[in-house]
Amino acid sequence: MTEKELLYVEDALGHEQHFQTQCQTTAEQIQDGDLKSFAREQEQKHRAIFESFYDLL
Repeated sequence: MTEKELLYVEDALGHEQHFQTQCQTTAEQIQDGDLKSFAREQEQKHRAIFESFYDLL
């Protein structure tokens, strides 16, 4: 993997970690059960994407 490709993967990891944190924070603040469930699902999806990118390393 080239240095440039590594930087792209690191950038993607940072974005996915940010999205995961945002979804978690949002889910904690939402009162509606359906929306809270949706935010938790999105958190899990971003966690899976993060793990996929991490596995590239």
